[in-house]
Amino acid sequence: MLLLRSILFNTAFYTNTILRMILLSPVYFLSPRKAAFRVPKAWAASNNWLMEKIVGATFEIEGIENIPEGGCIFAPKHQSAWDTFALLPYQRDPVYILKRELMWIPLFGWYVAKQRMIPVNRGARGKVMVEVMKRTRQEMDNGRQLIIYPEGTRKPPGAPPEYRYGIARIYRDVKVPVVPIVAHWGLFWGRRKLVKYPGRFKVRILPPIEPGMDPDTFYAHLIETLEKASDELLIETVEANPHLPLPPTAVKRLAELRAQSAA
Repeated sequence: MLLLRSILFNTAFYTNTILRMILLSPVYFLSPRKAAFRVPKAWAASNNWLMEKIVGATFEIEGIENIPEGGCIFAPKHQSAWDTFALLPYQRDPVYILKRELMWIPLFGWYVAKQRMIPVNRGARGKVMVEVMKRTRQEMDNGRQLIIYPEGTRKPPGAPPEYRYGIARIYRDVKVPVVPIVAHWGLFWGRRKLVKYPGRFKVRILPPIEPGMDPDTFYAHLIETLEKASDELLIETVEANPHLPLPPTAVKRLAELRAQSAA
């Protein structure tokens, strides 16, 4: 049954994406940029609905009140394709720094360009990165919310942290609050996994880290904050969903946490 539901969801997800992208293109491209953002927000909300109705996976958000007014940086743990879009309905005007190759995808790349996302060559240095930072500051000055995954890539639940220092440089340069976010999406929609699992979990938006810290101090504080909150939420999520098959990284981390608690 799980496999059947997962196949049905995957089919519905891609059909929903393609049809909306084609049918709503006239509305999207003829609308002002901010008004056009309603199209991807509605798409994200519809996919959350599909996950609920077909797979039986739902989430609740804690800490919405921690999102500051104006420009800020969202710093979520990254585990799944789901977490790249699931929170779009709750964000005002987000901007992503993304790899430039995504801009080359027909139609999708045009959608991204319309929202003034910031493409970057991951191997770039020097003047290219200076231009990326200039673009980032411009968008943040307009009150947008930058989405950046501090680890840079998807990691399975419970995996050892491997943070990149880039977020500390951006924090130093743009001087806005950073909002850490944790959730264990990967227990329900794993990376490159066909099967999706039912259950209910929490997305926890933590209090913002205000600007003004030394970059090294901020970097260490962000890692400590995210990892502590992620560990706590991993225990909660697994206890609330005992049916879930856990990846080896989660099994190992839970054993470590239980040993620490018993010591």
